[in-house]
Amino acid sequence: MYFTDRGIEELEARRGEEQVSLAWLAAQLQTFVDLNPEFEIPVERLATWLARLDDDD
Repeated sequence: MYFTDRGIEELEARRGEEQVSLAWLAAQLQTFVDLNPEFEIPVERLATWLARLDDDD
């Protein structure tokens, strides 16, 4: 198991029943990047991937 897998599992266990808006998620991601600028590129890639999930290739 990778370190990140534990984070994803923790997120699901702690907050999996909650419903949030994409605007809330975007704000949380921006706050995270502001506090941890070294993670800007992976967070931006994740956000772009999520934004384009329904796009046809």
